[in-house]
Amino acid sequence: MSDPLFQPIRIGALEIANRIAMPAMHLNMCKNFQVTDHLIDFYRERALGGVGLICVGYATVDEYSGSPGNIGCHTDDHIPGLSQLALAIREGGARAAIQLNHAGRYNPSFFLAGKQAVAPSAVPSRLTRETPRELESAEIAAIIERFAEAAERAKKAGFDLVEILAGTGYLISSFLSPLTNRRKDEYGGSLENRMRFGLEIVGRVKERVGHDFPLVVRVNGNDFMEGGIGREDLQTFAVALVAAGADALCINVGWHEAAVPQIVTKVPRGVFAYLAREIRNKVSVPVIASHRINDPATARHLLREGFCDMVAIGRGLIADPLFPQKAREGREDLIVHCVGCGQGCFDNIFKMKAVECLCNPRAGHEKDDVAERTAVPQDVLVVGGGAAGMYAAVAAAQRGHRLTIHERSMRLGGQLRLAGAPPGRGEFLILAEDLERQLAEYGVRVVLNSCVDKVFLERERPDTLILATGGEPIVPNIAGADAPQVAQAWEILAGSRQAGRRVAVIGGGAVGVETALLLAEEGTLSGDELKFLLVNGAESPESLYQLATASNREIFLIEMTDKLGANFGKTTRWGMLQDVERYGIVPRLVAKVLEITDNGLRFEQDGRIEELLVDTVVLAVGTRASNPLQQVAADLSIPCQVIGDAGTPGTVFEASHQGFRAGRSIL
Repeated sequence: MSDPLFQPIRIGALEIANRIAMPAMHLNMCKNFQVTDHLIDFYRERALGGVGLICVGYATVDEYSGSPGNIGCHTDDHIPGLSQLALAIREGGARAAIQLNHAGRYNPSFFLAGKQAVAPSAVPSRLTRETPRELESAEIAAIIERFAEAAERAKKAGFDLVEILAGTGYLISSFLSPLTNRRKDEYGGSLENRMRFGLEIVGRVKERVGHDFPLVVRVNGNDFMEGGIGREDLQTFAVALVAAGADALCINVGWHEAAVPQIVTKVPRGVFAYLAREIRNKVSVPVIASHRINDPATARHLLREGFCDMVAIGRGLIADPLFPQKAREGREDLIVHCVGCGQGCFDNIFKMKAVECLCNPRAGHEKDDVAERTAVPQDVLVVGGGAAGMYAAVAAAQRGHRLTIHERSMRLGGQLRLAGAPPGRGEFLILAEDLERQLAEYGVRVVLNSCVDKVFLERERPDTLILATGGEPIVPNIAGADAPQVAQAWEILAGSRQAGRRVAVIGGGAVGVETALLLAEEGTLSGDELKFLLVNGAESPESLYQLATASNREIFLIEMTDKLGANFGKTTRWGMLQDVERYGIVPRLVAKVLEITDNGLRFEQDGRIEELLVDTVVLAVGTRASNPLQQVAADLSIPCQVIGDAGTPGTVFEASHQGFRAGRSIL
C-alpha cells in the first residue's frame, strides 16, 4: 500500500510533492520586521528535510498588526528579504507560503509605541490586559486593502501561495465572535455581518493577486471560548470562505485566551483532527489538520481515515527537521519527537527570545552549529545516561569521536523517566527512547549498571571526560524528615514508594505539583473506562467528569512562597494550576513546615501554627548536585566538563542544551 504521507496534492493550480505542511509559527527571528539570515537558515534546513509545504509567518499587513520580531510584509522595503526567504525554501525542495495576519486586540501597546491596539469593539484582552479602541468604518476598509497589498508583495517576492490567519483570537476572528464584536453596523450583529470582514479580505486578496494564485485560510474549528462562536458557526464560516475564493483551509483550534490546552504534552496526539474532518465533509477544497501531530503513524491515520487531506506538523519539525525524510526512507524510528513542553518554542516568545527547542538544541542555531568532523578522534567517556549525558554523547559522536556512556542504573533516561511519570507527561519517556536510539545510530557504546570511580578512571584514562552524574533530592532540615512515613517525590514518581490516603507534599514547585497530580489521578477512571461508560450510557456526562477527576485521596501542597509551580514555563504552568484545582488538591501557600510528626506535620501560616494529619509526607524541596568525580578527574589531569544537574540543578531544557554544547565543543 502506498504511503499517504507522500502522495502529491494540489492546492488550486499548485502541486505539492507530499502531504506534510509546516504551519506558520512566530519564531521571533526578524529584526525590525526584516527577514534575517537567522530565519532563512532555520527554514532552509526544514525545506531540505523533505517537507512538502512551508508556511512562514505570521507576516504583518500594517504597523498595528505585529511586533518588530514578526516578518514584515507591510511595505515594499520588505520584499528583498522576503524574496531571499522564499528562494531558500524553494531551493530546499519545498513549496513556500506566507501567512498574513493582523493581531488586533492581541497586540500590546508595548509594540505600538504606547498606542492602543485596534479591534472591532473596545473589549478588554485577557492576554494583554489592555483595552483596544474600536475601528472606524474607513479604517476597516483600509485594513482590507492592506491585506490585499501584502498578498501582492508576497507574490512578487516569489512565494507560491498566501495564507490568511482568520482564527486564534486575532483581528479577523475577533470580528467573527460575539464575545469581541459588539458593533451595530454592517460588520456586527448577525453571523452574516460578523463574517463580512474576513470574507471581504479573502475576496479582495483574490482580486489583487489573481484567481490562479493559491490562497489558504487558517481558521478555527472551535474557538473553545465560553460564549464564543462555536463549531457550527465556524463551519458555516468555512463554507463561506471557500465560496469567497479560498483554495484550501487549515484548521486550528482555540484562542490564546481559551482554557483548553492546545499544544502542550498533555494534549493527546492528533486529538483536534475531528474538527478538520467536520469541515472537510462540508467543503470541496483540501483541508489541513493541525495541532499535536508529531509522529508519522498519527499523520498517516488521519489521512487514511479521511480526517484531512494534509497534516500540519509544526513543533515536530522544530524538534526534527528530517522528520519527513526519515519517514519516507523507513527510518522513522530515528525521529526525535516533540515532547510538547513549549519551553523553547513558545515560552521563548514571552521572553522576547528567538525560538529554540528542548529536543533539538540546534534549532535556532543552524548556521552556528554544523557538525564538522574532527581531524583527531578522541576517546570520550560520559558518566551518566540522563538527558545531559545522552545529548553530549550524540553531539560528540556526530563529530567523529569515540564515545562510551557509563550509567549506574539499569536503564538510560535519568530524570526524563521521572518527568514522564505524571499523567499527560509520557512524551518525555518517548524522548528517552528516541535518544537511546540516537546513541545506537552514532555508535555510542553504552554500559549499564556501572559505577565509575577513581580506580576506573586511573585504568581507562579517557582523552576527555564528561560528568553528567545528575543530582539528588534535598532532605530539608526539618525534624522528622527521616521518619518512615516520609518519601521523596522522586520515589513516588519512580513508583518505588506508595502513598497513603491523606498526603502532604512539601514543596510546590514543578516537581511537587507533578507529584501531587500523579497521586490525585491514581484511583480515577482511565480514558478507555470513561469511553466505555459514555458510549453505553452507563453514567451521565456530569458523573463521568466526577469519576475522571475524583479519587479517594486528600492531597495538600505546602509551599513557602505565594506561588505554586513558579518554575514551570509559562506555556505549561496555567494548565497545571488548572488541574490542581480540578483534582481538588489543597494548596497551603506562604506556609513553613516546622516539624514532621508521627501523625502528620506542623506548619506556620499567617502567624498561626497548625497541625495537618496525614498518612504520608512527600518531600519535593529541590535538587542538589551530585558530582563526586570532578576532583578525581582534576587529580588525574583528565580534561573534564561538568554538565546538567551535576553542575547546577536546572530544567531538562538546560540539561539538553548544556550536554549538546559540551559534546560539540570537543575538537
